[in-house]
Amino acid sequence: MLKPKSSNIPKPTRYQNAAIDYYMGLTNSSYLHYGYWEPLPTQGEELTLTRLRVAQESYAAKLLSFIPESIKTVLDVGCGIGGNAAYLCDRGFIVEGLAPDALQQERFIKNTNSQVPFYLTRFEDFHTSNSYDLILFSESSQYIAALDLAQGAARLLDSGGYLLLADMMRSDDEYQKGIFSNCHVASELQAALEQAGFKLIKTEDISTQVAPTIDLCVDNFRTFGLTTVGYNAWMGYLGGERDVVICSTNSQHLSMAGETF
Repeated sequence: MLKPKSSNIPKPTRYQNAAIDYYMGLTNSSYLHYGYWEPLPTQGEELTLTRLRVAQESYAAKLLSFIPESIKTVLDVGCGIGGNAAYLCDRGFIVEGLAPDALQQERFIKNTNSQVPFYLTRFEDFHTSNSYDLILFSESSQYIAALDLAQGAARLLDSGGYLLLADMMRSDDEYQKGIFSNCHVASELQAALEQAGFKLIKTEDISTQVAPTIDLCVDNFRTFGLTTVGYNAWMGYLGGERDVVICSTNSQHLSMAGETF
């Protein structure tokens, strides 16, 4: 697959891609998502990369807590380098991953011990004869238009299936030119999902539990340094709003969890 020229990639996406590269190098873990800090650090407590890796595992556990007991098959969209897929696979789920990045594909295959199928494609271009009990978007929904996300998920889910989405959200639809402008407006995303037949069954704001990740990353930047471009990209990525959603088809069910910074 040919990668688009950088000039064709929206600036918010370029910033976020740079942030992902920085974060992956900083954490050296199989997860690309933020940490879920519970219990929260006490005032003055040192934030360490070891604790962040534990918090990243807790984030995966938080996602798991949203998944109904009846779920067996999961499509992990924007699956990154395989942390969530491996976590779910180890707990008995039948998981498949999807992402358009060949470098992530290589890391994904290694981190899942080649046990989880990986599709090198965009979600909008993905076609399969399979259907799924649950589709997971963990910090990947902002790369896909709301209608494409909703309609694609409805097409791929079994009747009565679920959509679990954890991501940055915008509450202000007037914010359209900054580095968070590709993040969904929460109300617009929910409207698109409802139009596709989803019913919201749970939502949770996890901003407070995620926020220490930002403090740690900024502290590490100040200590070890980074290029100005990288720092601006990271700070841009860190400054938005996040939500997690879980939905289902039956009408499909929708569930969200998120962070608001």
